[in-house]
Amino acid sequence: MPKLDTLEVLLAQEIKDLYSAENQLLKALPKMAKAATSPELQEAFKTHLEETKVHVERLEEVAKLLEITPKGKVCKAMKGLVEEGVEATEEDGDGTIIDLGLIGAAQRVEHYEISAYGTSRALAEALGLDDVVEILQTTLDEEGNTDKLLTGIAEQLISSAVEGADAE
Repeated sequence: MPKLDTLEVLLAQEIKDLYSAENQLLKALPKMAKAATSPELQEAFKTHLEETKVHVERLEEVAKLLEITPKGKVCKAMKGLVEEGVEATEEDGDGTIIDLGLIGAAQRVEHYEISAYGTSRALAEALGLDDVVEILQTTLDEEGNTDKLLTGIAEQLISSAVEGADAE
């Protein structure tokens, strides 16, 4: 591992970390979609899976621009977040409550990605790497949109759960 003494080295490490994170997410999202009972949540996970495939391609493009390989680092944070998401897929109970647990796990992932992409974009901006900034910002925007979508689905599910409890 190179000495961490320049913004360029830090950006390279951040890109490798994101590449690992996104690839781990590619394996987790199908399990989460299968475990979800809400059709809207299933669709959100499936849509984000397709977006994540594009995010990996973009990171490969960024790596090429930076003249680095995106491989070689394991994102330990995403490993833990994915494990939590998989745990949520194995729960037994009320479908709506399980869906809310899945959303919580997914939003923790989104928030991690938002912070990592934001940091990487800021580093690229400081280095004057406009092409890299644009690519990272596009993904950052998509991660934010996914987070908002998940919040909306959660609010609908919570509303339904409260109405169902009130009717009992």
